[in-house]
Amino acid sequence: MAAPITMLILCTSFLSLSLLSTAFTSRDYADALEKSILFFEGQRSGPLPSNQRLKWRGNSGLSDGASFHVDLVGGYYDAGDNVKFGLPMAFTTTMLAWSVIEFGGSMHSQIGNAKTALRWATDYLLKAATATPDSLYVQVGDPNMDHKCWERPEDMDTPRNVYKVSAQNPGSDVAAETAAALAAASIVFKDSDPSYSAKLLQTAKNVFDFADKYRGSYSDSLNSVVCPFYCSYSGYQDELLWGASWMHRATQDSSYLSYIQSNGHTMGSDNDDFSFSWDDKRAGTKVLLSKDFLEKSTSEFQLYKSHSDNYICSLIPGSSGFQAQYTPGGLLYKASESNLQYVTTTTFLLLTYAKYLSTNGGVVTCGTSTVTAESLIAQAKKQVDYILGDNPAKMSYMVGFGERYPQHVHHRGSSVPSIKAHPDRINCNNGFQYLYANSPNPNVLAGAVIGGPDSKDNFADDRNNYQQSEPATYINAPFVGALAFFSGKA
Repeated sequence: MAAPITMLILCTSFLSLSLLSTAFTSRDYADALEKSILFFEGQRSGPLPSNQRLKWRGNSGLSDGASFHVDLVGGYYDAGDNVKFGLPMAFTTTMLAWSVIEFGGSMHSQIGNAKTALRWATDYLLKAATATPDSLYVQVGDPNMDHKCWERPEDMDTPRNVYKVSAQNPGSDVAAETAAALAAASIVFKDSDPSYSAKLLQTAKNVFDFADKYRGSYSDSLNSVVCPFYCSYSGYQDELLWGASWMHRATQDSSYLSYIQSNGHTMGSDNDDFSFSWDDKRAGTKVLLSKDFLEKSTSEFQLYKSHSDNYICSLIPGSSGFQAQYTPGGLLYKASESNLQYVTTTTFLLLTYAKYLSTNGGVVTCGTSTVTAESLIAQAKKQVDYILGDNPAKMSYMVGFGERYPQHVHHRGSSVPSIKAHPDRINCNNGFQYLYANSPNPNVLAGAVIGGPDSKDNFADDRNNYQQSEPATYINAPFVGALAFFSGKA
């Protein structure tokens, strides 16, 4: 069956390369960009500001950390529950920052909102990183207890336990990702808020040193508190190299270049990797470091350019090294659960690598053939358009965008009547009637990109089908950059 599928993929690829006719205009992409950032306001924890735009949300988690004598108020709920998970939150932050770094120039009126979304995360990460010496707070909320309830965050009465990694119980993965997030954000705020940027960068240095000095996986230290929810399946080596790469980018300090040279071989630089997610940073690291080779011919990074090419070749039908799976409708398909997280990260890397290549006259080498930056952009556009509604189901997988979008999103705050409409408490068990209700969510979680369709382009708009209907911050964060890119195209 391989040959017919490949031919089908080739056909859809060639169709995607003809960019002249499209269902979406730059104005459509700009609308989607605005919504993709607005989504983060629906995920906010802590006291909401007066300019909160999603009015159905209210204050929540106002005493987070207090029982442990630390201030951990703020940050984001990761998805449809009320837990603040540190590893995906830090990755979300890194990707929001990277989106602004690469494509902020195309965000126009939304650049302020993007920076606000980023700062909501970094303000929290600064607290988590500086509250206790030689420690990093990595989670608020007991996920096992939280998931036994269906209640809006404004009402939650589940245990707000606090979890940290330390010298005795290391978490190099979550710590190095936090360092990456703070370092990337320091670049974003360098001109607009130099003192804040300096604080972010200094904290990033400290957290990276902590991650490197006390090595170990947070999954081993925290066990059932983070597993199976956000287990670090890839280990911590990929995050250490990713963190060092962002430290290098933010500081231009030669010590981080030396670190990458000395440790790269044991941290995955020699291996091809074909996935990029909150767990596995290898493909993203290759693309990030390839920039220095393309721009400065830094010979130490030639290896990363070669591996970036291999990653890209794996995505391009017809090229040598092609191995990705696409649905009949042309969507990249990686996993049955929350597949669109891989689509948005891949799309971001395609566009970022295309930017690095086109700025420096480079191409992708796939065996004896070459692939241009324009081809990467075309492949990325196919994925973006599919998410926005150009797909066999004619369904937008971004809530609130287009004429048809999911109505039964797996999200507690969105599915339970808002505290504004129903001020009386809705407790843990009483909320389940809203999980199983057939009626649409009463509160529109505008901009949320959900898990998405299956390998055959089928989608069940079912609130209880969390694999397909749950949104997440780390699905949206890289999509912000991709939408900015296309909104900037006339």
